[in-house]
Amino acid sequence: MATTSFPDASPRKENQTHRTAAGGAPLGAASRGACTAHVSPGDLLVTAADPAFARQFGLGADEIRGHGLADLLRSAGPAPLREQFAALCSGRRRRVTDRVTGRDGDGRAFAAEMTGTATRDATGETVRIVVLLRRTGDARRPEHGTAPGAGPVLSTLDAKVLEGVASGESTVQMASRLYLSRQGIEYRVGQMLRRFDAPNRPALVARAHALGMFATGQWPPRVLPEHVR
Repeated sequence: MATTSFPDASPRKENQTHRTAAGGAPLGAASRGACTAHVSPGDLLVTAADPAFARQFGLGADEIRGHGLADLLRSAGPAPLREQFAALCSGRRRRVTDRVTGRDGDGRAFAAEMTGTATRDATGETVRIVVLLRRTGDARRPEHGTAPGAGPVLSTLDAKVLEGVASGESTVQMASRLYLSRQGIEYRVGQMLRRFDAPNRPALVARAHALGMFATGQWPPRVLPEHVR
């Protein structure tokens, strides 16, 4: 299999880095509104980005370096971005495509389509990931403050568990309220932590809020109907 060569992504060669992307398209080209970044495999840190990519997040091309892609973008599907890119780096996937959401410099959510491809050296090792991002619109609905497909769709039971976590209930309290074992609650919480790519319960709640999954101004928290199947 032929390998594709990319320019050095070091800061002093930023101009060269912005020239080439997957498939030969110019980095930062306005082709259908696509913008591009280079990401290091493993830690998924942005090593270079064209100005248009950085502007999506209210940052400059220099400022966005070192930011984690999984912190900038959230998958709208069931698989966290880290899992998808791990499969890409290992060669189990040739390309990653996903609908994602992000936050601009004013904290407003936006929806986008993302494509990731791997650049490999002569030994087949992944040396760089090229990410193309095409913004598809505002990720907010006037009536609820969320967007179609902006967040995962949960089962009724998982939604109730997420609501319990958001309201500060303990595992024991949720188990009693939902007639589940403590192990059952922990299992469901653990699944959602992986699905939302969240390290802990507070981060899980924060990311669910960022995806617009909760009704605004309501206590105790309630997951919006469009996110429950």
